[in-house]
Amino acid sequence: MKKPLLAGLAITLAVSGCANTGWDGMSNTQKGAILGTLGGAAAGAAINHKNRGKGALIGAVGGALAGSAVGYYMDQQKRDLDTNLASEVQAGNIIIQQYSDKSIKVTMTSTTAFDTNSYSIKSGFYPTLNKIANTLTKYPKTTLAISGHTDNQGSDAINKPLSENRAMAVSNYLAGKGVVPERMSVVGRGRFEPRASNMTEEGRRLNRRVEILIAPITE
Repeated sequence: MKKPLLAGLAITLAVSGCANTGWDGMSNTQKGAILGTLGGAAAGAAINHKNRGKGALIGAVGGALAGSAVGYYMDQQKRDLDTNLASEVQAGNIIIQQYSDKSIKVTMTSTTAFDTNSYSIKSGFYPTLNKIANTLTKYPKTTLAISGHTDNQGSDAINKPLSENRAMAVSNYLAGKGVVPERMSVVGRGRFEPRASNMTEEGRRLNRRVEILIAPITE
């Protein structure tokens, strides 16, 4: 099985910086500096996959999306994810969000997917990942930026590789279920992007997670 490439995941985009200087004319350092607050799965995935060769990526998935097809394609994918994962969403094990740029984020909690301090996926979570994989293979014209996150307990020397290994475990599982590896990039964020307060156990539980940011592959 082909391993997904490891790459940094930029998750948000400051629009004003792009408008003033032009995205294509910036260095990677400048691009990283302006990634900020737009919830932009698409922005981060675009950088990762541009570096590996957009033409090769488009070839691997059989073409790109253009114009009005993007919105329809992503909306249909969101509806299928909502339908296929309805029981998991209701149980609070999965969170599905769609942004204004049509990118989609699927969040899974480590309490359901992994044991403490482990990056081996629990067998009980396989059916959920199978549902995710089935939907992702149905909609191949997207990039998948997979990020692992931890709470603030323990050292960064432990949490950073743990978060990366969890993201890689999800990526490898999806690849084993037919998701094209070239679509995927992985990164470990450790404790540095909490979605809740680390002052409570409930907050720490929410922070221990893996996210899949799904963005359209466009021409």
